[in-house]
Amino acid sequence: MKKGTPEQIALKREEIINACEQLYRTMSFREITLKDIGNITSFSRPAIYNYFETKEEIFLALFKREYDLWNAALVGIIGESGRLSRKQLAERIAASLADRPQLLKLLSMNNYDMEANSRPEMLTEFKRSYGRSISLMQELLEKHCPGMSAEDIRNFIYTFYPFMFGIYPYTSVTDKQKTAMQQAGIDFEYQTVFGLTCGCICRLLGV
Repeated sequence: MKKGTPEQIALKREEIINACEQLYRTMSFREITLKDIGNITSFSRPAIYNYFETKEEIFLALFKREYDLWNAALVGIIGESGRLSRKQLAERIAASLADRPQLLKLLSMNNYDMEANSRPEMLTEFKRSYGRSISLMQELLEKHCPGMSAEDIRNFIYTFYPFMFGIYPYTSVTDKQKTAMQQAGIDFEYQTVFGLTCGCICRLLGV
């Protein structure tokens, strides 16, 4: 049972999410356990269940927070005075994603399992943050690309958002993966998050 004021409960949930984020920097979703999370918080494993019912719920909360942070960056771009060129807009969006490696890593996960093993109310909270990012992206395009039609903007969103799922695997490659590529005889040109994202957006905007 959750104990404390809403503010205290929020702080306790945040502590658990922070621990999950810390572990996720060096470990995979599969490797991280609730025991691992409890070991670097003030909570025992049973106490964590007072705030999250599954490991997937903790990751979904982290995912939501990453979208919220990206949304804040998009709001900042919208608030810039003047109109950006399409190339400048591509660079701003690419830079905002380059600053969010955890968001990109989470996007590359199997989101079906994460969402399936989370309570509906938590999934709804996450979808609000995800939906907010789409609305902000639409607002960005309307402001800085006035020649784009509603259909053009819709096509951009339904191309770019699926593209984001592949940014992390194409830009964060382990030595083991590089060795396998070499042994397979694949001449692969490795990309940065900024370069890959900016290139995609420029193509979508016709730059």
